[in-house]
Amino acid sequence: MEKELLKEPKFVEDIVKVIRSGLDKEQLLDRLNDYHENDIAQSLEFLTKDERLSLYNNLGTEWMSNIFSYIEDPKPYIEELAIDKLAEVINEMDSDDAVDLLEDIDESVKAKLRPILDEDVKADIRLINSYDDDEIGSLITTNYINISKNLNIRQAMHELVHQAGDNDNISTIYVSDQDGKFCGAIDLKDLIIARVHDELDDLISYSYPYLLDHEKISESIEKIKDYAEDSLPVLNSEKELIGILTAQDVIEAVDDEMGEDYAKLAGLTAEEDLKETTMQSMKKRMPWLIVLLFLGMGVSTVVGAFEGVVAALPIVICFQSLILDMAGNVGTQSLAVTIRVLMDENLRGKDKAFLVIKEMKVGFCNGLFLGIMALVILGIYIKIFKGYTLFNAVMISGCVGISLLVAMIISSLVGTLVPLFFHKIKIDPAVASGPLITTVNDLVAVVTYYGLAWLLLIQCVHFA
Repeated sequence: MEKELLKEPKFVEDIVKVIRSGLDKEQLLDRLNDYHENDIAQSLEFLTKDERLSLYNNLGTEWMSNIFSYIEDPKPYIEELAIDKLAEVINEMDSDDAVDLLEDIDESVKAKLRPILDEDVKADIRLINSYDDDEIGSLITTNYINISKNLNIRQAMHELVHQAGDNDNISTIYVSDQDGKFCGAIDLKDLIIARVHDELDDLISYSYPYLLDHEKISESIEKIKDYAEDSLPVLNSEKELIGILTAQDVIEAVDDEMGEDYAKLAGLTAEEDLKETTMQSMKKRMPWLIVLLFLGMGVSTVVGAFEGVVAALPIVICFQSLILDMAGNVGTQSLAVTIRVLMDENLRGKDKAFLVIKEMKVGFCNGLFLGIMALVILGIYIKIFKGYTLFNAVMISGCVGISLLVAMIISSLVGTLVPLFFHKIKIDPAVASGPLITTVNDLVAVVTYYGLAWLLLIQCVHFA
């Protein structure tokens, strides 16, 4: 019977129905074999504990290890497994997935697991855990094929088949010399179509890109993206192959890096999730809030210095928020563009200067357009609804328009120069967060707006 293709992805619902259908073990496994491990993993939360335990008993250890590698919060399911069964699952997992799973296991359970885990698994876990979380080495997997360059074609094929029993990342075959040093890679397709009398050396790409284990993830993202390989080898300081970075690892690394940058742009010291306690979230948010409190006090102090302007011409305070909001928005836009541009490691000084000039031009053009709009629309509003003469209404709206233009130019400049400065002194430019830029631009906008109001409306036109 031809299998029906689903028009909509309702796999989880179907999997739950299959598990609850009362099929015998052979039929159940045959039906589940049609679904991806990720979908089976997502279905576990819709099953009862007894249904999950029955499923664990029917699935083989290798299948379970693949399923557990897709579970986002495995802790509830880990507690349902006996220690020996959990050890078997971990022994079958890729080393990087095993490390992630162990992070969700209590220390008391880890103590019972250590004696019964395979020695090579424990060695891989120790290797990955020896790196800081921001280093490439923390992302590696030891699931790869590595052969010697001294083999002939027949021997290389035999070694590939032998290692493929334990490692399924076979699209790229990595090659080491007699001293164990990494020397290049072979594409699986090239090895398959090679003739027996061909030289293995002719198939090896000796200039194959690689990463170093202690490189920072944030500094390697562009390199990884530029090569666009299914996997990249990771070497230690001795140029020995210690693991690889797969496409899935790259996606997760980019996702984590974007999440961290987004958190910094929001004024957080790190990412947050729903599982964190109130105190943990407070600790992540409080440092920037304290800094911004003092900067806000500075803005308030500056506003206080213009009390005379507000007292003489109270209407100007009506448009303060307009100037501040627009300046903050423009600064944040420039910040986002600048951080994105700074991800390019090959950025030259000339490119940075071009970026600054471009952002100032954009700020000027946008400010000019919005300033003219503010002059016309606010002039009409002040004349009709506030009862001012046409001349006075145009002067006040003109002051707002000019302030908007100047504030947007300066805010574009601040939003560009601040992250460039942070980058120059080797600090993550995302630290120049949105709230920081917004507060700095508030200060700029207040001085610009009230300064121009004092100069144009009070000193020149003598409104007071």
